[in-house]
Amino acid sequence: MITTFFGNKDFPIEWEEGQRELFWVYDDLHIPNPVSPMYADIGGWWLSCDYMFRRFGTPFASDWLVKVINGYVYTAAIPAKPDIRAIGSEYGCHYMGRTPIEAAYSAHIDAYLSWTLPYYAEHFLDWWRERFRPEIERNFLRFDTYDYDRASLLELAILLEDAIDVHDRHWKIHWLLNFSQFSATTALNQAIAEIKGDSDRRELMGRLQGSIEDRNWDSIKGLWELKEFVKLEGGEVAKAFKRPTATDVLAALKESEVGRFFIANQLGRYLNVFGYKSMWAHEFSFKLWKENPAPAIEAIRGYLETEYDFAADLARVARDLEAAKAEVMLGVPPGEGRDKLGTLSLKMNPLTPDHHFYIDQGTNARVRVVLIAIGKKLVTRGMLLDPEDVMYLRYNELRAVMAGSFAGNLSELVSDRRDQREDAYKLRPRDWVGTATEEALAFPYLTNWGFPEKFHRKPTSNEATIDGLPASSGVVEGWARVLLTPDDFDKVQKGEIAVCRTTSPAWVVLFTRIGGLVTDAGGMASHPAVVSREFGIPAVVGTSNATLRIRTGDRIRVNGSTGQVDVLSTSSLKVRSEKDEGSYI
Repeated sequence: MITTFFGNKDFPIEWEEGQRELFWVYDDLHIPNPVSPMYADIGGWWLSCDYMFRRFGTPFASDWLVKVINGYVYTAAIPAKPDIRAIGSEYGCHYMGRTPIEAAYSAHIDAYLSWTLPYYAEHFLDWWRERFRPEIERNFLRFDTYDYDRASLLELAILLEDAIDVHDRHWKIHWLLNFSQFSATTALNQAIAEIKGDSDRRELMGRLQGSIEDRNWDSIKGLWELKEFVKLEGGEVAKAFKRPTATDVLAALKESEVGRFFIANQLGRYLNVFGYKSMWAHEFSFKLWKENPAPAIEAIRGYLETEYDFAADLARVARDLEAAKAEVMLGVPPGEGRDKLGTLSLKMNPLTPDHHFYIDQGTNARVRVVLIAIGKKLVTRGMLLDPEDVMYLRYNELRAVMAGSFAGNLSELVSDRRDQREDAYKLRPRDWVGTATEEALAFPYLTNWGFPEKFHRKPTSNEATIDGLPASSGVVEGWARVLLTPDDFDKVQKGEIAVCRTTSPAWVVLFTRIGGLVTDAGGMASHPAVVSREFGIPAVVGTSNATLRIRTGDRIRVNGSTGQVDVLSTSSLKVRSEKDEGSYI
């Protein structure tokens, strides 16, 4: 054991059996906001992790538990040891975290993992294209063509169960994909170290994760094509896009027939494909682009202002990817070693943005659509005031409400939980809680959250310096723009440095406008790091507290090669320290 944190008066924690002994990490990478009760019960990525550990035969973990602490999601991996007993929860029920029966499991199963994993890495891309993606698309088609308005509440209740089943299936596919890709990347890292030595090649490995053929780029291309249409139209539509905010643009478009046609047709076709996402994908309580197209409108407006050139951007990424591949081969003599590097799979790179599109975004979005349809039915029956209120119920509470057996005061319950969630925004979540051990910190997936570096990082003595992890090389100075909600997007000016908790694929609309990026969350393989490298933007991730210590209007320097952020001048009298009271709102 290295150290422990079991709570204090500022961050109280209620523990259940076996939980104190685990290392719990704040999931700021996926869910930086206080989580809704519904998503915590049925929506989490952790729900099918035991399937991944079982199927691959991982010797280092057998389950991944969730714990909501003061409104925020924390997760802990359970080591594959039979003597561990820890309470978890899913679908509104407690369960004992899964562990192997035999003490020798880890020693025996490691050979199975090593034997089978290369086969997954070699073949998964074909499986994805031929089996898994078509399966997901068939499931989406059912939900996208369902007649929600004519369905009864009973039919929607059954549809919700189908959506949960589909969610479970898609996330099992996700973990097949993710671990296959993770193993391919690990194998490439090891091969480079074996052949070229053990020097720090994190930046190079980050560049090798780039992709030029995926749904992320398809989405950006679609927005660019809409921008080109508006530019060529040059009339009422183009005039509307000169308004200062997305809200103003939408209002202006609705004033003219040609503008309404643009919304229903050109924009509508785009949203039918790429609109099943919200700015925070790992949550049900945020509106989809299809419901509120303001983010897409803002992206088009931004592309017009900056004269964004999609082809040039894509070509730049392609050149950098080829340069990174060439750098890997530099100095490697012909023979088995060179052949090994040449054949190790970089072809799986498109699967990162693709699985975000189909699973993280698309699958969660379809569950939201069903929940909102149920919420609308409950509003018409006078049981809820707002369809969004369903997100503040737990899974089994909603089922009881639909069946007419819920005995409590529904409006009071929803109101109290809304208040609790708002109050949670005022707290500053800790990076971790529980028991830190060397074994826990060595859990491979924790690199995505910036561990173990984040754990071992010493506080800087200079209040004007913020330390994080280098994510995308280069140095940039500029004005900071702190982004805490999607409502802040239309305030971003060209060249500003975005400071936020994390990013998701839906945030790429900003990357053509900003000059740099600083995030609280993430590691070298996280979304903000990968996309920053693709767009050639200096970035520092995993700072833990940049959104607390930097204010909009501060002049900052971001060094994406060293992981250091310097506040050069402030927009107020002092730099906020971690001890100062602060709020995300």
